[in-house]
Amino acid sequence: MDQDVRHTYECPVRWADLDMLRHVNNVTYVDYLQEARIDMFMSHPEFQGGEELAEGVVVVRHELEFAAPLTFRSRPVLVDSWITKIRAGSFTMAYEVYDAAPPDDAEAGRRVYVRGSSLLAPFVFATERPRRISDVEREVLGRYLTPSEPREAIVGDG
Repeated sequence: MDQDVRHTYECPVRWADLDMLRHVNNVTYVDYLQEARIDMFMSHPEFQGGEELAEGVVVVRHELEFAAPLTFRSRPVLVDSWITKIRAGSFTMAYEVYDAAPPDDAEAGRRVYVRGSSLLAPFVFATERPRRISDVEREVLGRYLTPSEPREAIVGDG
């Protein structure tokens, strides 16, 4: 598949996100991924028919790879999210938490803070049972399918 469709969420960095070293706490990144996932599912008209995936999933597993510390600042950090795998009863989302290269300094490159993935399974909370991904949901998820690993980090020295 040649497409590389990603959703970009502008995530605010909050004072409460910081640890004692004034870096974003490692646990907080999981919240950033959840915010990006919900934003992706709730803000696009093409997710009509897939609305249950915004909150009707359970996390089976998160994997995070930390690349650089993120400190407090007034501008949001960017979180890209996309689908890397769709199975009968689960799907995998990948994420990148980063700053884009400044428009006036193309040589600076992207600064990646975290690369991660989440294995998610649709779940019916009323019956407390997992369920299969519907054909409509599979089609909706397929629009963001890029079966690959996250981009390599370009980490600056700042």
